[in-house]
Amino acid sequence: MLEIDLSSGNIKTRKVTSDFAKSYIGGIGFNAKILYDELPPGIDPFSEENILAFGVGTLVGSPFPTSARTEASAKSPLTNRFGTSNSGAFFGMQLKCAGFDALIIKGKAKKPVYVLIDNDRVDIYDATPLWGKETWDAIDSLKSQHQGVEIAIIGPAGEDLVRFANIENGYYNGWGRTGLGAVMGSKQLKAIAVRGTKGILTNNPKALLATTLEAQNLIKSASSYGAFCHYGSMLATIPYGNFKALSAHNFSKGTLPNWNERFGRQVVDEYSSRHIGCQSCIIACAHWVEIKEGKYKGTELKDMEISPTVAFGGNVGLSLEATVVASKLCRQNGLDMLSTGGVIAFAIELFQKGIITREDLGYDLSFGDDEAAFRLLNDIVKRNGVGNILAEGTKRAASQLKGSEQCAIHIKGLEVPMIDPRNRWSTWTLGLLTNIRGGDHLRCRNPVENLRFNENKHDYIKERFGHKGPMYDQLDMPEDLKKDIIDLDGDLVDIAKMSKWAEDLINLYNAIGICIRPPVLEKIGPTILSEAYTVHTGIKITPEDLIKSAERSWNLIKLFNIREGEDIKETKFPRRFFDEELYGKVLDEEKVQRVLEKYFVARGWEPSTGKPTKEKLRELGLEELLFQGGD
Repeated sequence: MLEIDLSSGNIKTRKVTSDFAKSYIGGIGFNAKILYDELPPGIDPFSEENILAFGVGTLVGSPFPTSARTEASAKSPLTNRFGTSNSGAFFGMQLKCAGFDALIIKGKAKKPVYVLIDNDRVDIYDATPLWGKETWDAIDSLKSQHQGVEIAIIGPAGEDLVRFANIENGYYNGWGRTGLGAVMGSKQLKAIAVRGTKGILTNNPKALLATTLEAQNLIKSASSYGAFCHYGSMLATIPYGNFKALSAHNFSKGTLPNWNERFGRQVVDEYSSRHIGCQSCIIACAHWVEIKEGKYKGTELKDMEISPTVAFGGNVGLSLEATVVASKLCRQNGLDMLSTGGVIAFAIELFQKGIITREDLGYDLSFGDDEAAFRLLNDIVKRNGVGNILAEGTKRAASQLKGSEQCAIHIKGLEVPMIDPRNRWSTWTLGLLTNIRGGDHLRCRNPVENLRFNENKHDYIKERFGHKGPMYDQLDMPEDLKKDIIDLDGDLVDIAKMSKWAEDLINLYNAIGICIRPPVLEKIGPTILSEAYTVHTGIKITPEDLIKSAERSWNLIKLFNIREGEDIKETKFPRRFFDEELYGKVLDEEKVQRVLEKYFVARGWEPSTGKPTKEKLRELGLEELLFQGGD
C-alpha cells in the first residue's frame, strides 16, 4: 500500500500481510479497516485529518471477467458517515501495475497539487495552473505532460466543496455519491495520475486462466446476458416504467406519462453508436451516445444509464437529449449525477411552493425547463446565491429553507435515486433504507429479482421469486441458506434475509474487484470467487471465509457510522413516502419497521437499536470492538 501525506510531503509504503488480506480481501474491505483504525472519531470531513483511501480489488489486472473495480472511501461531507464509491475503467489496473493494492491520502496541501505515481516513483506537483479547470481540460493537460497515465480528478465542484462532488475517473467514469470529490478539494488535491508498467503477478497463471474461462461461461449463460450486453442498465426502464415505480418531479408524481416511449430501452438503438467496456469486461454495457439533431446536436458522451436518465429525465422532467447534456455537465464539473438531479428537483418543487422565488434566483424554475436546470447546476457548482445553499445537499438545504422538509427526499443525508418504494416494494427498495452509505440503490440487489411481477401481498416480508428450475439450482448460495430464503413451493423470496445476503455478496464484489451487473450477480458467487482468489494470490480461502470477510467489513463500516453518531432514528424513509399517496398507495410505517427489524435479526444486530450484537462481533473476529456492540 502507498501512503502519501500532503501536509508533510512524506511518502511511504506499507506491507499487506496475508492475514490482513485474508480478513479484508481488498477494495472496500481494505478501506473499511484503514478508516476505522486510523481516522479520529468526530472529525470534520473537510479537515486535514480526513483520510481518502483507494482500495483496488484483489482480482483487478487479472483476466477474470469484469475485474476492473476500485473502491474510494473517506468520511463523507454529505452524510458525516462512511463515504464510499466504486468505479471501474482502468485506474485500478494502473495502480496495481505500479505495485500497489491501495493508495492512502492523508493531510492537506498548502496549495493546489496533483500526485504522479509512475511505478515506484511518486511526485507531488504544483496544480495551480489546473485549479479552476473543468475535468476534461485538466485531463488533457495532464495527459499531454505524462504519457500513458490514468487519472482520478476533481472539477470545479470539488474545488468549491460542493458536498456531493464526484471524483472523476478519467473522462467518462467516476466515484459518485457521498461527496468524495469535495474531500479531495478540501485537501487541495486536483488529481492523481498513475502509470504502472510492472504487470501483475499471479500465483498460478494456468489455474487462473481455467477459472477465468469457467467464469466467462457462467456469465454468458445468464438469462440476462444477451439483452444486457445490448441495452445495459436501460434494459430495466420498461419493466420499472410498467410498474410505475420510477421517480418523477421530486417523487411528487408517479412515473411520467409516455415514459416507455420517451425513455424505454429502444432509445439505445436510436442514440448509441457503439458499446464500451471496462478492463476485462465481456459485457460492455456502456454506450457511446451521439445527439444528431435538435439544439443539442453534436453532443457526444459515454452515457445512457438508467439512474441518471431517471434523475434528470424523470425527477427533473428533462428530455432525453437534455439528460445527456446534464450528464456531460456533471462529468465536466465533477458532480454526482443522482444527487444533482435530486437537488435540482427539490429546488424546482420549492419554487413551485413559493419557498424559493424569482427574487432569490434571478430566474424561474419549472420541471422540464432544461435551460433553467443547467443554470441552477452552474450556480450550485459556483456556489452562487441559492446555489450556495443547495451545494450543501438536500438535508442541509432543507434545514435552512423553512417549510421544505417534506420535499427533502434523502435517507441519512444521501439523495434517494430512481426507485419509488410506494409502488415497488422488494429487496432492492428495502436496500435503499439499509444501505451502509445512505439512500442508494447500488449496495443491495436481489441476484434473482423477477421483473415480471410487482404484486406484494405479504406485508412487505416477501416478494415473488418466479424462477423455478435452473436459476434456483445454479444460484451460488449455501443450500441451507437458499432453502431458508427462497420458498419454492410458495414461489417467494424472504426480503429481509435476501437483503442481508445480497449486501454481503456485493460487498464481496467491491472487495475482490468485480462488477455488479445482473449477468454477474445471477451467476458469480463465493464458490468461484474463492477459487479465483486462491489461485491468483496463493492464499487459500474457502467460499464461507470469503463471504464472511465481506460481512466483516460491512459490520466494521456499521460500527464506524455508529461511532460517528448514527442512530436507529436515521434509518427511515422520507415522510413523503408515508404521507402522500402514489397511485392510491403510501408506505405502511409499521410494516416497514417490522421488515427492518427482521433484517436486523438476519444480520445479527439488535432489533431495537440496529447495532451489531456482541455475539456477532465475536463471530466476525471483531472482539476488540465489543464496546460498540449491542447489549
